[in-house]
Formats: sequence, C-alpha cells, structure tokens
Amino acid sequence: MGFPSNGAEKPLKFLIYGRTGWIGGLLGKLCEAQSIAYEYGSGRLESRASLEADIAAIKPTHVFNAAGVTGRPNVDWCESHKVETIRTNVVGTLTLADVCRERGLVLVNYATGCIFEYDAGHLLGSGVGFKEEDTPNFIGSFYSKTKAMVEDLLNNFENVCTLRVRMPISSDLSNPRNFITKITRYEKVVDIPNSMTILDELLPISIEMAKRNLTGIYNFTNPGVVSHNEILEMYKEYIDPSFTWKNFTLEEQAKVIVAPRSNNELDATKLKQEFPELLSIKESLIKNVFKPNQKTAKA
Repeated sequence: MGFPSNGAEKPLKFLIYGRTGWIGGLLGKLCEAQSIAYEYGSGRLESRASLEADIAAIKPTHVFNAAGVTGRPNVDWCESHKVETIRTNVVGTLTLADVCRERGLVLVNYATGCIFEYDAGHLLGSGVGFKEEDTPNFIGSFYSKTKAMVEDLLNNFENVCTLRVRMPISSDLSNPRNFITKITRYEKVVDIPNSMTILDELLPISIEMAKRNLTGIYNFTNPGVVSHNEILEMYKEYIDPSFTWKNFTLEEQAKVIVAPRSNNELDATKLKQEFPELLSIKESLIKNVFKPNQKTAKA
C-alpha cells in the first residue's frame, strides 16, 4: 500500500524525531551517507503546536518517528511510570500521525513486535509466525500494552507506515542497547528462538520504504528466528573464544524481572516480497554483525 505524498516531486527532506535515541542517531548517519537532507525535530511529541512549528520550519517530504519511551535500563521502568509512558507512546505518537496526515505527509513509525507471544496457533519451533494483520496477544508488560493500543489506532491513519522492530541488533557491539551486548553482559540468559531486527540491514530499507511512500504495518524483522544460545555461540566463534554463559528457565527469569517479556516469531513474508534481497536472521547476523567485528576482535 502506498500513499500519494506531497513530497513525490520535491527533493527528499526528512524530519526525524528521536535524535538522542539509538535508531534516530543511526538514521541521521544514513541520511548523511546517502546525501539526503534531514533535520531533527525539536518539538515534544505530545505538544501539537511544537510539531506543527517543526513541520512549518523544516518543510519535510517525509517524517520519521524513532522517539518513544522504552524505559531505562529496560521496560520494567514503564511499570512504575505509566502516565509518562502513555504521554509519549500513545498521545505523542497519535498527535504526530495526525499532524502529518493533515499535511499529506508519510510518517514512518518505528514500533515494536513485542506485542505477541507464542500460542497454540503459533507454537515455538513451528515456523508459523504472526502476520501483520494478526491481533496482538501479549500485554504482559505495560510497555507492550501501550504499543499494541497505539498500533491498532494508527492503523486507521492511511499515511502511517508502522515498522514492528524486535530485539534490535547492530554491528556496534559496544552499544548497551544492542541485544547482543545486553545478553553478553547478563549473568544468566534464557534460550528461546525469536524474530529479531538487524539494524545495519533494515534501517536503509526503511529509508527506501519512505521513498516508495509505503504505508500500513510491516513486520520489520529478518526472516526466521534465532535463539539466545545460537547468538552467543556465534559471538564465541567470531569475537571471543573464551566467552562463557549460563542459562536459566523462564520461571527463574520471572523472579528477577518486574514485567514478563515477549517471545515470538514474526512472519516477514510481506517485507521480503517488497525487498527480495532481505537476508535471513542468521545470514544477516554473520554478514552484517559478526564478520565486520571479527578482525578487530582478533587484532
């Protein structure tokens, strides 16, 4: 599905929200590499007037929303900061979508795929993933609850492209938000296959999606699943041969976290049809994450 953006004939200019965030920062670097004009928004998402002022001053062809509350150090923060989470993740995102719609602008919204969990119709290990049109079935954390809520509402905006990101990974293994970096630093990890997003491969695709004015929901993950142990085995093989780790069960994990975590497989067929070159999760991990880091690790 596409949207007849008013930026179709003009040179690209992106307005990006989430300057201090991981994805927002990477988007700016990608724009520079591709010589795409861009500016970061200074308005607060929940302040309609400030968003309107940004758009009037910057005159973008497309808007990207990589802002939002995930919680620091993790989503447990949202359990005790519910109003702040709603203000940004629900009110703010909807306000931005509405302001963009009024001006005929496509909004690329980096959302989450952590709104599903394995169930009887999508059994762990079955290879049957959740599709874009499936109804979210995971509201174990307040963060996921707000994200499922806003995704459902955003689906009514014909100008929004919702990208369901999961457990994001990049080649920057020093970044504490990187899923690989997180699990290498944990005392113990669970071992469950999940869909994940390799940012090095997928963020450039999101820019291309904006250029094509694609809208609607996309499972924004590499095809297939990978487990914690499989990632850590690759880490040991390519980065640190002396690395060791310990596993624990979901029941043991539940004792040390406030909110349950989502585990699922998302069906990436829709994205793969639009971008046939998309690599499977394990191929992308090796090509885009581990091999680029291999020389520095052994040097």
